[in-house]
Amino acid sequence: MPSQLIVNAGREETRIALLENNVVTDIFIDRKKDRGIAGNIYKGRIMKVLPGMQAAFVDIGLEKSAFLYVGDVFDSASEYAPMMEDEGIEMEAETKRKRSHAVQIEDLLQEGQDIVVQVSKEPISTKGARVTTYISIPGRYLVVMPGVNHIGVSRRVENGEERKRLREIVQAVRKPNMGYIIRTASEGKSEDEIRSDIEFLGRLWENIQRKREKVSSPALLHNELDLVFRVIRDAFTSDVDRMVIDSEEEYQRAREYVESYIPSLARRVKHYDDDDPIFEHYGVEIEISRALGRKVWLKSGGYIIIDQTEALTTIDVNTGRYVGKRSLEDTILKTNLEAVREIAYQLRLRNIGGIIILDFIDMEREDNRRKVHHALQEALSHDRAKTTISHISPLGLIEMTRKRVRDSLGRALCDTCPYCDGRGFIKSCRTVCYEVFRELQKSFGAAEEKKALVTVHPAVADMLYDEERQGVEELEREFGKKIVIKADPNMHQEQFEVVMV
Repeated sequence: MPSQLIVNAGREETRIALLENNVVTDIFIDRKKDRGIAGNIYKGRIMKVLPGMQAAFVDIGLEKSAFLYVGDVFDSASEYAPMMEDEGIEMEAETKRKRSHAVQIEDLLQEGQDIVVQVSKEPISTKGARVTTYISIPGRYLVVMPGVNHIGVSRRVENGEERKRLREIVQAVRKPNMGYIIRTASEGKSEDEIRSDIEFLGRLWENIQRKREKVSSPALLHNELDLVFRVIRDAFTSDVDRMVIDSEEEYQRAREYVESYIPSLARRVKHYDDDDPIFEHYGVEIEISRALGRKVWLKSGGYIIIDQTEALTTIDVNTGRYVGKRSLEDTILKTNLEAVREIAYQLRLRNIGGIIILDFIDMEREDNRRKVHHALQEALSHDRAKTTISHISPLGLIEMTRKRVRDSLGRALCDTCPYCDGRGFIKSCRTVCYEVFRELQKSFGAAEEKKALVTVHPAVADMLYDEERQGVEELEREFGKKIVIKADPNMHQEQFEVVMV
C-alpha cells in the first residue's frame, strides 16, 4: 500500500507520522528536553538486590533506578525468538532447560557491583526504566547481539532461498562471539552491503567496550540515534514512497544520512516548503486531537470508549445511534465488527500497551463471537507490536496484551488533570455545600465565637447564596451564629475552609 513519512521538525520537538493509504497509522514524538532512552547502553551499579522479587535495582544515572529482572540477567535469548523463524523453537527449548536450574538473582548479582545494561523499556508513569544485560545494537540490515552465538532471520523475509542466502552471507563474515538477527531491510541486498553493516556494528561495539573501561559508573556508554535517523533506519524502506520534511536543516541531515546508507532511496527524501503547517496539510494534526479523546465514533453511529488506568486499558463498545435494519443480533454483530477495525487502529495510533480489556456488546450466538474474535486477530496481524489475545467470553470480553516499550500518545502529550487528580470527575457543588454544613455543625458545637467565615470556590458560593440558602439560614437560627460566605477563585471546587471569628 502507498505510504509516506511526514516529519515536523521544530526547535523543541520533532514529530513524525506514518501514513498508509493517506491514513495516519503511527505517530512518533521526540522532545529535546524529554528525549527517550530506550536502546541506550549504560555502565550502571547494582543498588539493591531483591530476592523476594528476583530482581535488582540499578543506578544508571537517572532520577529513578532501573529495574533488572533475573530473566534479563540469566538468559534473554528468548527475547529474540519472536523476531526469528524456525530458530525460535530451538531457543525456547534451550531457555526452558537453563531456567530449570532455578538460578537465583542473589547468586548472579551483588550490591555495589558494576554492570553494563541496555534500556529495553522506557520509564513509564511511576516506574523506572527496565534494563537487560544482553545487548542488542540495531543497524540498517542487521541487529548485533554480543555474546550470543546465533544467527536468526526476520519472519518477514518469507522466501526460503533468500533466507538461506542471507544466512550464508552473515555466517561467512560474522565476527567471533557475536550473534545476528537479519532484518527485513536486508532482503535483496548484496554481500558488500551486509558486510559493511557488520563491520560498522562491530566497530561500534568495540568503542562501547573501550569506553566502559575508562569511565566510572553510572555512565552513558552509547546513545541511541535521534528520532529522524531512527525512523530512517527502521521504517524508511522501499515500501515507503517518500519522506517529507518541513525543516531545511533536518532535510539536509536526513538526505546526507540516506545517501550514505541507502542511496537508492535518497530521491524519496523531499523538502516541504508550503506555507501551511505540514501536519495540518496532511491531516495529521486533527488525528492527534482525535487520538486524545475518550470517545471515538464509528461510521455506523456506534462508538467506543477508551479509558486508560495505571494497570490496564479498557475499551467499551456501544451501538450509540446505530439501530440496524434487521435483527438486534445482526445490529450488535455489525457494530462489534466495525469496532474491531477501529480498536486495532486506535491501539497502534495511540501506542497503547500492557493489559487491555475489550468489552464488546453481548452476542447470543457462539458463531458470532467467533467471527468477532477472528476479525480481531486479523486486524492485529498487521500491528508491528507483539500482541496476545484470549478467547472471547460469553459476556463479550476479550483480554489481550500489546507490547509496550514507551509511553502512550496520551501520556506523552498530556498531564494528569490537577483538578480531578486523574479520576475524570470531581465532587458536585451540592456535595461540597453539604460537607460545609456538616463542618459548620461540628465547629459551632465546640466554639464560643459568634461568627463563622466560610471560604469556598465561587461556584459553591453561588449555590450557598441561592439554592442552598435555606440550609445556611437554618444553621444560623439553630446555633445563633452568623455565617459569612467568601468566594475564592483560587480554590479547588472541592476545597473549603471554615474559620470561627
